[in-house]
Amino acid sequence: MDSVEERNVVILGSGPSGLTAALYAARANLRPLVLKGIDAGGQLMLTTEVENYPGFPDAVLGPELMEKMEKQAARFEAELLHQEATRVDLSSRPFGIWSGDEEWRARSLIISTGAKAKMLELPSERRLLGHGVSTCATCDGFFFRGQGVLVVGGGDSAVEEALFLTRFATKVTVVHRRDDLRASKIMQDRAFANDKIEFVWDSVVDGVLGDVQVAGARLRNVKTGEMSEVAAGGIFVAIGHNPNTQLFEGQLELADGYIVVQEPTTRTSVQGVFAAGDVVDHIYRQAITAAGMGCQAAIDAERFLEAEGH
Repeated sequence: MDSVEERNVVILGSGPSGLTAALYAARANLRPLVLKGIDAGGQLMLTTEVENYPGFPDAVLGPELMEKMEKQAARFEAELLHQEATRVDLSSRPFGIWSGDEEWRARSLIISTGAKAKMLELPSERRLLGHGVSTCATCDGFFFRGQGVLVVGGGDSAVEEALFLTRFATKVTVVHRRDDLRASKIMQDRAFANDKIEFVWDSVVDGVLGDVQVAGARLRNVKTGEMSEVAAGGIFVAIGHNPNTQLFEGQLELADGYIVVQEPTTRTSVQGVFAAGDVVDHIYRQAITAAGMGCQAAIDAERFLEAEGH
C-alpha cells in the first residue's frame, strides 16, 4: 500500500461530464487524475457538427469541442492518462483503481464512464455514423430540415425521436422488426395521429445506402425475406443504450444498468463515490446536461473531502 499513489480525486471517463469534473476539481487544487478510457472523448467524438452547445454560435465539431475541454482541464493541472480502468474496489477507502498492472488509491471517485448507443452492427452504418446516421434526434434533427428520414426501433425512445423529427423532416418512416410498437399507448396514439409518420412493420435495416452521405436504407422483411429500398437523408437508430457500468456491478446500486444517485446530488450508494453524465442520465443524454452534472460531481467530491479533513 505504501508504494501505491494516493489521489484526492480519480475521475473515470473523458466525455463532457468527466472533463468538466476534472476542470472544477483541478481549479479547487485537488489535482485530479483522469483515466480517459479507450473511447476518450465519449460519444461526441462520433459527432460532426455540434450546434446546440452554448458559446459556439457557428457550431463546433464534436472532436474539437472535446479537445478544447481537455486542454482547459489540463491547463489547471488535471493529469489525464489515455488508460482505461480495468478493475475497481469500492469496499473500503481509499478506493482501489487498476488499469492493467497499474494501481492507484482514491480518497474520492467520480464515475463518468458514459453509455453507448446500441447499434445495428452493420459495416455501412459504422462508416456513415455522423454522416447521416445518428443516435440522437435532439442533437442532429435540425440538419435534416426538408428531408425524409428513417427511425429504427419501436419503443418509447424511437417514437419520441420520430415525433421530434416531424418538426424538421418532410416524412419520418419508422422501421420496426415487429408488427406492433412496444411504446406506451399515449406515445403510440400521438405517432399514429401524425400525418408525417409512416410505419414499415416486420422489417429490419439490412444495409445503409450512400457513399459519403446517407441516401437511404435497404430493408428486409423478417417474415417473408423480401428486400426493398427506401430513400432517406438520415437514419436515426433508437434501439436503446448500454451504460458503461460493468466495473461497478455488485459494488454500487444500479437500476436498469444505470448508476443510482441521491438526487439532487451526484452521491452514489457508496460514500465518496460520485457519478455524472450518461452513466446516470437515461432521459436527457445531452453534452450540456452531462457537463452540468460533471460540475456537480466535482463540487460534491470537494465538499466530501473537506468534511473528511483532506
